[in-house]
Amino acid sequence: MENCENVFVMDHPLIQHKLTYLRDKETGSKDFRQLVSEIAMLECYEATRDLPLKEVETQTPVAVAKTKVIAGRKLAFVPILRAGLGMVDGVLSMVPAAKVGHIGLYRDPKTLAPVEYYSKLPSDIEEREVIVLDPMLATGGSGIDAVTIIKRSHPKCIKFMCIIAAPEGIKAFTAAHPDVKLYCASVDDHLNEHGYIVPGLGDAGDRIFGTL
Repeated sequence: MENCENVFVMDHPLIQHKLTYLRDKETGSKDFRQLVSEIAMLECYEATRDLPLKEVETQTPVAVAKTKVIAGRKLAFVPILRAGLGMVDGVLSMVPAAKVGHIGLYRDPKTLAPVEYYSKLPSDIEEREVIVLDPMLATGGSGIDAVTIIKRSHPKCIKFMCIIAAPEGIKAFTAAHPDVKLYCASVDDHLNEHGYIVPGLGDAGDRIFGTL
């Protein structure tokens, strides 16, 4: 996993292999959803690497063993609607006890600015570490606004996890939230005049839900 300050690019072979098929325009919605979920699961493995552990004693069938468990850290996943929903099953397969919040943002097609229309977070969000989910970080607007909304509830920590990011989005996001770690599977070349990541994979929400 390559990293630069708070930006972590996951170059694991399994992630990169699945990302290739995710990009393919011939990949249908069923397989696309499965790939998004699998990549999110693998990214979650890395994004939770710094969770603290504590030692406990466990009775095995043979003897008492000194083992480790996560030291009381509570997690919450917050997908940005709607594309972020595609990542939820994958991360919950890694951390099934986590709570899930939702933030609804859409991008104005003319200004490309994000517009908030929904926000529902766990009631105990201030006790949790939050991982925000969105497959694409393009202009960075939605990610920036989502994190700003969540910060109002004062969680213990916030991380942002996407699959593909544009350099423009990374620059804007890290400038707005230098305290938030950003995890992605690829940093692509640039944004086109329509605000799409190049080469990217098209509209992640449309491909996940078959609304092309």
